Amino acid sequence: MEGPVLSVRDLTKTFTSGGRPLTVLDGVSFDVAAGATCAIVGPSGSGKTTLLGLAAGLDRPTRGTVRLVGTDLGPLDEDARAALRSRSVGFVFQGFRLLPTLTAAENVAVPLELRGEGGAAATARDLLDRVGLANRAGHYPSQLSGGEQQRVALARAFAGRPALLFADEPTGNLDAETGARVEALLFDLNREAGTALVVVTHDPELAARCERTVSLRGGHVVEDTARPAPDVRPARVA
Repeated sequence: MEGPVLSVRDLTKTFTSGGRPLTVLDGVSFDVAAGATCAIVGPSGSGKTTLLGLAAGLDRPTRGTVRLVGTDLGPLDEDARAALRSRSVGFVFQGFRLLPTLTAAENVAVPLELRGEGGAAATARDLLDRVGLANRAGHYPSQLSGGEQQRVALARAFAGRPALLFADEPTGNLDAETGARVEALLFDLNREAGTALVVVTHDPELAARCERTVSLRGGHVVEDTARPAPDVRPARVA
């Protein structure tokens, strides 16, 4: 597509707290190009997760606009926003959010089956192989380690070949070694699929791997830094 895959302009979100207005985001603007990587950083309470939800169309701003894959989210109702997310967006969460009654392969296949696409089972097997979990395809989430669950979540997020992937603290619940492995996979899949990546993180090393870092404090953008994409080797997954 032409133009940015995500365009945020003057985004503001105000809630009512104790009968008074509380502005969580105030005038935030930035773009993310197709295939690019962007980290959203800042202290707790700076508005990072609120920004992610607004950018994904999970909530509506008080003021400002979000264009997702060229579509203005403002005029869309919830069903239309959900349909746009189904076609174009993937998610990776800190808490994995796998369906406990489905196997790893079935979890990965869910986005494709919801879209009515054929070959979901084969695609799920291929992606699990890519993240090193081919031998765990028939296991349920309760039978997987935290790192394995997050790798299943990554495979699921990329199953629908999204134009944009949002990751909210994707390594926050993992130990350092497992987090580094998941992080490497995230960027490998980003490059291979050409999927733009927006990561909310407290991890400075993860943020440093992104081509751009948007720093928030008190709901404002206090720094917007671009850097060349680092030259990193593909991950080796056991």
